[in-house]
Amino acid sequence: MALRRTAAAALALALLCTTGAPAVAQDKFDGDQTKEIEAIVRNYLVTHPEVLVEAINALEAKRTAEAAASQKQAVAANAEAIFSTPEGTALGNPEGDVTVVEFFDYNCGYCKQALTDMDALLKNDSNVRFILKEIPVLGPKSIEASRVSLAFRKLKPELYGDFHRKLLASRGTADEKRAIAVAAEFGVDEAALRPVMASAEVAADIAKDNEVATALGVNGTPSYVIEDQVLAGAVGIDNLQAAIANVRSCGSATC
Repeated sequence: MALRRTAAAALALALLCTTGAPAVAQDKFDGDQTKEIEAIVRNYLVTHPEVLVEAINALEAKRTAEAAASQKQAVAANAEAIFSTPEGTALGNPEGDVTVVEFFDYNCGYCKQALTDMDALLKNDSNVRFILKEIPVLGPKSIEASRVSLAFRKLKPELYGDFHRKLLASRGTADEKRAIAVAAEFGVDEAALRPVMASAEVAADIAKDNEVATALGVNGTPSYVIEDQVLAGAVGIDNLQAAIANVRSCGSATC
């Protein structure tokens, strides 16, 4: 039992010294004692490797919890910018009891796949408000497409959802030319789009949504915000519905 306690103490000392905890003064042990402790720790870890697994799992759980708490704080700090959208541009129920925010890029393959999730969600839940945030992170072509898209949104807010679906679902690269062609299908020609595309307001909209995404730690598309939680990636309809159900049940995306 004494040896086991000694080993446990030595292991605790080793973990303390390797995890950033307050260091133990080196002069507490002489050379022979230090070597003995090192041997005990090594032997204990070799014969009980599950301890390392437990420690790694505990560390990962701690880091995950800290990241989630940090994201919740970021959502709260940026709530107004996250959950706002120009009048007439919220998809679904503009007075819905739960808001889903999606950050997307028109050239993101996963965003194209996730379009069916958005449509299924809005079809099956009449009390969801859905907001689209354009963060063109995939290069100049994506920026071009967003400039046209946001100009269209300002000119025809009531048709923005339909325009979005059409452009995102189109094959090939979404760029200025393709986006202008889609806008024409909804009755907005290039001459009307050009001055709005070049406006400081459109540039500010793109910059603002990118700033919000950065504050939330969003570095890929699609990513979602539901109530107090960021969901990264194309999480699928089941996870979106589960988070919405949690918000209605306990006021948080995770109960």
